[in-house]
Amino acid sequence: MTLATFWFVVLAVLWTGFLVLDGFDFGVGMLAGVIGRDDVGRRVAINTIGPVWDANEVWLIVAGAGMFAAFPSWYATMFSGFYPTLVLLLVALIGRGLSFEFRGKRDAAGWRRSWDAAMAGGSLLAPLLVGVALGNLLHGVPIGADQEYAGNLLDLLNGYALFTGVTVVLVCLLHGATFLALRTTGDVRERAVRAARRIGPVTVCAVLAFAVWTQVSAGKGLPSVALEVIAVLAVAVAGWFAFRSRGELTGLAGGDTTDLAGCGGTDLAAFAATSLTMAATISMIFVDLYPRVMVSTLGPANDLTVTGTASSSYSLRVMTVVVAVLLPVVLAYQAWTYHVFRRRISRSDIVPPPRQTPAGTAATDPAATTGNSDSQQEAT
Repeated sequence: MTLATFWFVVLAVLWTGFLVLDGFDFGVGMLAGVIGRDDVGRRVAINTIGPVWDANEVWLIVAGAGMFAAFPSWYATMFSGFYPTLVLLLVALIGRGLSFEFRGKRDAAGWRRSWDAAMAGGSLLAPLLVGVALGNLLHGVPIGADQEYAGNLLDLLNGYALFTGVTVVLVCLLHGATFLALRTTGDVRERAVRAARRIGPVTVCAVLAFAVWTQVSAGKGLPSVALEVIAVLAVAVAGWFAFRSRGELTGLAGGDTTDLAGCGGTDLAAFAATSLTMAATISMIFVDLYPRVMVSTLGPANDLTVTGTASSSYSLRVMTVVVAVLLPVVLAYQAWTYHVFRRRISRSDIVPPPRQTPAGTAATDPAATTGNSDSQQEAT
């Protein structure tokens, strides 16, 4: 394996890791209002991702930075051609992040509803746009002989790319539902399981159609077919576990906050299956793409390739040393974070907002934590 190929694999892993880790964040953001129902329920859902959502998004930043350093020509063509899509992605991520921090700053229903809408909209738009961008890499966009993007915004809105975005959104929804079932108790967990049962069949059909469309378009060999089979089987397993757990909904009722006891094994298996679904779905794009990094609709001679867009050998060697040293540290830190915040969250863990007395002054619960956003009130 050459260093250029190695870094293509690294970037594929980074994009896949971003959508596996931030995918359930997006799903929780989209489902918080539906599964939470009331304000306390929504805060339970938000607090499940409060300690980890921003760290998960680091994978996107590292993927973009790695592309810039390892494949500058690929970065230049993709980021200039997909500029409108990436600007919308940035707006979605900013609005979503602000919603976590600001929705709890005022005790006003309208204020919270506005930020809940920003959270749901950003959580829906972000995976849709990422899916569209990745789908266009394989489907192809107009790229001239000078490696410049020669199309417009409408060229990005082709059927395959849009369906890729929809498929990623559906997998994120199921991924988020299984994560909420894993991390919550009582009625919130019950509604998360029911949501997973309803989303599961639709997601299975979407992943199956995506796998077939990808295979027909790319016409690659056994590695891609194997990933497609894994993706379909994994999402089917996730749906089956969600269906099976309906008989265990009373296992973690009320204020029970045990770690992964009772039906936790079922929940963990369902979450692992949706993680595998997302990983296989994104990986098949990169497997079918190699040895290209972007396909040109103006002819195979204009395709951008791994070797044709890579940095110098010296740059790739230095980057390899850096990633070999720092990546294990990042992985260890994230694993430790997930371990620390593994406890299930119940309604009893949520501090009620200040209450207004008849005289108009705020009567605050003595145990309330003031000045913190919802995402900072994770139970320890």
